[in-house]
Amino acid sequence: MNFINKLSAAWTANDSLLCVGLDPDIARMPAALQEQPDGIVTFCKAIMDATFDLACSFKPQIAYFAALGAERQLEDICRYARESYPHIPLILDAKRGDIGATAHQYAREAFDRYGADAVTVNPYMGFDSVQPYMEWEERGVIVLCRTSNPGGSDLQFLNVDGTPLYQHVARLVAEKWNRNGQCALVVGATFPDELAQVRSIVGDMPLLVPGIGAQGGDVAATVRAGKTADGMGMMVNSSRAILYAAQQPGEDYAMAARRVALATRDEINLYRG
Repeated sequence: MNFINKLSAAWTANDSLLCVGLDPDIARMPAALQEQPDGIVTFCKAIMDATFDLACSFKPQIAYFAALGAERQLEDICRYARESYPHIPLILDAKRGDIGATAHQYAREAFDRYGADAVTVNPYMGFDSVQPYMEWEERGVIVLCRTSNPGGSDLQFLNVDGTPLYQHVARLVAEKWNRNGQCALVVGATFPDELAQVRSIVGDMPLLVPGIGAQGGDVAATVRAGKTADGMGMMVNSSRAILYAAQQPGEDYAMAARRVALATRDEINLYRG
């Protein structure tokens, strides 16, 4: 099953547009896990076990693993996700962007080493830096478009022939780059007006939408701006708000994560109709 089909099935099966981000920060993990060599694996597996029926996708962020030399733990987590929850798309958040030969190696990393269903990429170097990922014809390529950080406006709002650059990227991906039909875009929840503009350009193309939860994006405005006519079309990501939901010492972190994931999933669903 290709990425888009798997994502569509997960939207329906779990009645969910929630993407659960896996950004393990050791300093915020339970103290007992901080001392364990495989504590990151234990933590992320527990989060997935607690939220698999509430999520349309899981999204590990590679930087949180690479900074600790924990790529082997990331391999274990990705393998666990594929084997335990093969129906849930696995997105590697890597934001790679480099020339063709190097991009091919990054694609091997994402798709062969980690077995991801999709990977995030940076379009700044143009189509030949994105094309190598498309050699894996059934895997997803999620292109940065209008990111959730304030500094994204430094470049993404530059005027290109009378159009903001982020809209130019959206149109390029939708009309020229999406050769396998497996592309999606990253558009931040912190800019709902721009999110609506992107939706109007790309039709039913899936959007990965970070920025709710810890970043403060408004759920109602986000869903209304980004959903497709059938109430689908989005992977609304929440990471820290779910991962570190436990508020009291000794509170079960996985159950706390489930509580917040359920509330977030249900809040998103309020505005899909």
